[in-house]
Amino acid sequence: MPYCPIVGTLAYILSPDKRQVLLVHRNARDDDTHLGKYNGLGGKLESNEDIISGIKREIKEEAGIEVESISLRGTINWTGFGKNNEDWLGFIFLVDSFSGTPTKNNEEGDLEWVDINKMNELPMWEGDKHFLPLVFDDDQRLFHGYMPYDNEKPIGWSFVRT
Repeated sequence: MPYCPIVGTLAYILSPDKRQVLLVHRNARDDDTHLGKYNGLGGKLESNEDIISGIKREIKEEAGIEVESISLRGTINWTGFGKNNEDWLGFIFLVDSFSGTPTKNNEEGDLEWVDINKMNELPMWEGDKHFLPLVFDDDQRLFHGYMPYDNEKPIGWSFVRT
């Protein structure tokens, strides 16, 4: 059976002092699969854009800021993800420079600056705790992970670095 994932982007935006990250607290819509969880910013790639254009568009839409410096940290193949058991191929970014002032909220929820070392204390997808250390570590190699989900829980995690 051919693999036909939803292609998505996910970015973690660093504060100017590099100690905090901008997250969205998904608390705005009762029908949101992510309701109550904290997450980076991003979303689905549109058919007429490349990955970088897609993540920059999502960040502008969700936070009102312009990306100045961005780096791809890795990719993740999430299979069976969420309530609809969808397959997603995600491109994970770190934004270390932007212009503008982030909005306080968007249609998905409140935007909050969170200390990087306190992220694991927040409600988030259980699987995020496996790959987030790879986003923020000093290893410049890309990570490429596979995280199958079942019943909204990760049932495995593996990755390679290149």
